[in-house]
Amino acid sequence: MGKKLNILSLLLCIIMISGCGVYGFRGNNPPKGINSIAVPTAQDVSGFSSPTMAETFTERLKSRIISDNTFRVADKNFSDAVLNCTITNVRDEASVISTGDNVTQRKIIMTIKVSFEDLKKQKLIWEKNFENYGEYASNGSDFSQRSDGIAIAIEKISEDIVIDLTSNW
Repeated sequence: MGKKLNILSLLLCIIMISGCGVYGFRGNNPPKGINSIAVPTAQDVSGFSSPTMAETFTERLKSRIISDNTFRVADKNFSDAVLNCTITNVRDEASVISTGDNVTQRKIIMTIKVSFEDLKKQKLIWEKNFENYGEYASNGSDFSQRSDGIAIAIEKISEDIVIDLTSNW
């Protein structure tokens, strides 16, 4: 009985110790030496007719980075890295069609090419395309709520970019 008790005690100790091992989370761990990021105004080469879309996206992305609190947003002359963004494609498509071919819901699909560069090492960290969408209510040929779809797509892509910036390290 004493031998079984010792083995059982040993197993319990091993289980408890293995559960308390050192572990870490990769999220919110920026690359070493990068504490600040410059976010210049995005370029818009999509040809989509929304004159303020690039500025709106840039401001939303900066706001997301600031609220995440992993990086400081700084001027390019004083930052460790730069995040260059280009809006490459924006599509407006019907997503819900009701009886009589009446479009009741539309979808803005936005693609943004992003490059993340270490300015100190003059090295590209990554370059990726981010695509997401935002839906908005429509009534036939009424596009008056299109800005709602654009705002939702911008919000989703900004979140995707910040997640990618603070993860995978």
